[in-house]
Amino acid sequence: MDIKSLQLFLHLSQSLHFGKTAQAMHVSPSTLSRCIQRLEDELGSALLVRDNRSVTLTSAGNLFRLYAQQQIEQWQRLKLELKASNNELEGQVNIYCSVTAAYSHLPPILDRFRRLHPKIEIKLNTGDSAVAVDQVLQEQVDFAITAYPDNFPVGLHFKKMAEIPLSIIAPTITCALTPLVNQTNIDWKHIPFILPEHGAVRRRFDNWFRKFKVGKPHIYATVAGHEALLSMVALGCGVGIAPNVVIETSPVRERVKSLVSESSIQSFDLGVCCNKKRLQEPLINAFISCVET
Repeated sequence: MDIKSLQLFLHLSQSLHFGKTAQAMHVSPSTLSRCIQRLEDELGSALLVRDNRSVTLTSAGNLFRLYAQQQIEQWQRLKLELKASNNELEGQVNIYCSVTAAYSHLPPILDRFRRLHPKIEIKLNTGDSAVAVDQVLQEQVDFAITAYPDNFPVGLHFKKMAEIPLSIIAPTITCALTPLVNQTNIDWKHIPFILPEHGAVRRRFDNWFRKFKVGKPHIYATVAGHEALLSMVALGCGVGIAPNVVIETSPVRERVKSLVSESSIQSFDLGVCCNKKRLQEPLINAFISCVET
């Protein structure tokens, strides 16, 4: 059982068509058939159910598909590590992200990156995620972890990491807001809001509030950074909007609660962005390759 055989089976498990897999993998249909037969003989189980019109995976085939995928990924990872050890990169990468992203999404990337490229120095800057794209455009940093901008600059490359839901939050303490947010139908027009100054989350709030057709929101304060926003909400200053990942990891998470609304708030894609023109640089390419969805 070799990597080539696993690759052939994995492609066939996705295409479910001997002819398409044979053509894509540059082998003859007969060679592909012999390969699958050899795998089935080694395993002692049928992996596929074949007829003249279709191919389907058996239960054993589904289990073996997962095994093949894991083995191929480990093989590719090993080749990357060996290549890196033979030709180690050196230098420095500058990264910008919010405080929350620094411990919610960045660590797995840095773990992979440092393991493959131990000689590269990492410089991390944290701040308001709303200015992350500008940091890259102005070449202040090499990479930024940020929400996908509504108007994405053509000169940037973006690699998605996760989809981030948003929530409207209120304080759990008894305060002037309590009777306003405990109503069955909240009168949003009279609710004081704590909002981000700008950025993707602020635009999504504006779109959400516009659906109620009650004029402009009552803005108590605007802040830079979601962490500060949560603190003000927890103190009872107003209702706010924040990414769920920020809420879940906040030290004041027990002092805020999510409010149910008849109108949902659009989530956003979180990812790593960099200058597109620099993608061919070995160091830039090496970091981007360590970002997984």
